[in-house]
Amino acid sequence: MADPKGFLTTPREEWPRRPVEERARDWDEVYVPGALLPIISRQADRCMDCGIPFCHDACPLGNLIPEWNDLVSREDWRAAADRLHATNNFPEFTGRLCPAPCEAGCVLAINQPAVTIKNVECAIADRAWEEGFAPPRPPERLSGKTVAVIGSGPTGLAAAQQLTRAGHTVAVYERDDRLGGLMRYGIPAFKMEKHHLERRLEQMRAEGTKFRTSTAVGRDIGADELRTRYDAVVLATGATAWRELPVPGRELTGIHQAMEYLPLANRVREGDLETSPLSAAGKHVVIVGGGDTGADCLGTAVREGAASVTQLDIYALPDAERDEDTEPWPTYPMRIYRLSAAHEEARDLRTAPVADADARLFAASTLRFDGDAQGQVRSLHLVEVDARRRPVEGTGRTLPADLVLLALGFSGPDREDGLVDQLGLEMEPRGTIARDSGFATNVPGVFAAGDAARGQSLIVWAIAEGRAVAAAVDRHLTGSARLPAPIGPFDRPMAV
Repeated sequence: MADPKGFLTTPREEWPRRPVEERARDWDEVYVPGALLPIISRQADRCMDCGIPFCHDACPLGNLIPEWNDLVSREDWRAAADRLHATNNFPEFTGRLCPAPCEAGCVLAINQPAVTIKNVECAIADRAWEEGFAPPRPPERLSGKTVAVIGSGPTGLAAAQQLTRAGHTVAVYERDDRLGGLMRYGIPAFKMEKHHLERRLEQMRAEGTKFRTSTAVGRDIGADELRTRYDAVVLATGATAWRELPVPGRELTGIHQAMEYLPLANRVREGDLETSPLSAAGKHVVIVGGGDTGADCLGTAVREGAASVTQLDIYALPDAERDEDTEPWPTYPMRIYRLSAAHEEARDLRTAPVADADARLFAASTLRFDGDAQGQVRSLHLVEVDARRRPVEGTGRTLPADLVLLALGFSGPDREDGLVDQLGLEMEPRGTIARDSGFATNVPGVFAAGDAARGQSLIVWAIAEGRAVAAAVDRHLTGSARLPAPIGPFDRPMAV
């Protein structure tokens, strides 16, 4: 703690966003380039000598937040990068995509704005790359053991990097044509530009990790062959089985899942397509689902030139402050009003149903869709609901809808490739892969981690699970605990 009174004298200042009218016309990250470093040392000074850093427990990775805050306040960037990478393989990802449960657990947040932990983390990560503080770390010797990691999302990449650095020969299998999982095709570039991902992948290649793209395990390579070829298998396929909306009119043309829409928009940015076949340009767009995926659809539709965009959230309008009775500090406040960059854009560009209003309609439940004679969706009928999701009489309304996007979350791993059935994996009732406390499935040598086993969660949990399953696999292969793993209750319900 460089300044013991920093939290008293310095107000919270966040990484400023570019003006809406500028950023909504391109796909670059929403933040002002170069504006973070000048403020971040002062913000790190706000970290208190709190005695018990609750931010540690709030972070699934157990990030050493007070330590690197202190180092940043002293502008010792190399040491800060070392401490950050000691617990987090990909801080430039979490610094941009994580909702920062650590800040909800900040002691200062009891009665003041929390320390800008997420911004500090991002600044350290970016500075580390600029200054060469994140070189490849290939192993000194190989163990002779081989591991297959199925899935190249944050869980799979974290597990692969840890196991490679431990000396095992690791191959990552990805069914898409490019690596990154949802970070590649699910996350829009305005939230995280893909060069951050490419940079890490090059680091991993230099360390010795092998990658196999366009390979669906279970279809292109059988599960038995994989088990024969490798000493251990890690399933990190994510939870990609999307939830449906079984209401009248669902069969109409123009109603799509969010993960049908977002990958096409990202492929345009990758240069695969000139325009998306599901482009929102000139259309009245309705997004069903109030979470982050829905917000990603919202920001994408704005940039594609939608005539209007509305996002439906079945939950009631949250309060501006946390409810201390139901979500007391240091828990993460699920129901608190937040205005993401995408929501800000939709509001300021007047694409909401009411000028200058939030693009979201809260406590809204979809009743049915109506279409034209050609079977194209044209409207969505909804009704307000109470806290028990019962319709409120007299609140029905109709929205114009030429494109409807379903962002209702995911239930578990996709089973179309046949991998789950070929392995004979036991499944949980909710649709996830069953595992024990050591991440082992019922099949010897096969481990499961991330959303495929945990259920839909956050990127910070994904990386934590990747590190933890890597430690479990290393222990299985060598009989010793050599790899660090996050110390956290991985069997407790999702923090966020």
